[in-house]
Amino acid sequence: MVNLGALPRMPGGERCAYRLVNSKFPTISVFDDVANADEFEALYALQALTNPRLQNEAGNLNLIPTEEIPFGIRGCSYAVAPFTHVNLDGSRFSDGSFGVLYLGDTIDTALAEVRHHQETYWRNVPDLSFERFVFRGLACDVEEAGMVDGLAIPREHPIYSPVDYSASRRLGLALKEDGAPGLRYPSVRAPGATCWGLMTPRPVMAIVQTAHYEMIWSGSIVSVNRVSPT
Repeated sequence: MVNLGALPRMPGGERCAYRLVNSKFPTISVFDDVANADEFEALYALQALTNPRLQNEAGNLNLIPTEEIPFGIRGCSYAVAPFTHVNLDGSRFSDGSFGVLYLGDTIDTALAEVRHHQETYWRNVPDLSFERFVFRGLACDVEEAGMVDGLAIPREHPIYSPVDYSASRRLGLALKEDGAPGLRYPSVRAPGATCWGLMTPRPVMAIVQTAHYEMIWSGSIVSVNRVSPT
């Protein structure tokens, strides 16, 4: 088990990191239309009267305290989405009971991480011979202050296992309970690269869409291409 208290904390500084989201999911704007929590509650209550899809778009708001939502930033909805639309199957640092915002130091790192997980998923889908998956690329400005520096943990530690997430999920739960804003750690799918796992959207300063990327499936992902600048 990792001793969370023995790990260094990041002193601070703004970093640009990258993320991909599947373009089959529609964009969400409800968090971008307001500047603070009071405005959000009023707008949400008003829109809920006329928009039956609002709850699906916003996700489960019970999964994140309103005070953790960075209202007023550009791309607030992108920052909040992983915490209100939680992957119930879990991820490296979550057992599926809470969300984590994953970022890579370059778009290539984000592509490598997503490519691995897409291949793992679609390999188990029978009779899928050919498919095209399209993703939005997102550039994220984040503040590292207070994040735990997982680069201090030896690369051979079980939390970086490529297949067994039991140790990393225990660390993720400890980070969540500690109130740590996130973890910086080495990418498992792109050797030499760096990733971040944010336990809250608070460190996000802005998120903007960059380009679209496609992954072509034919028994495996046979190509990854940038398909548009915006």
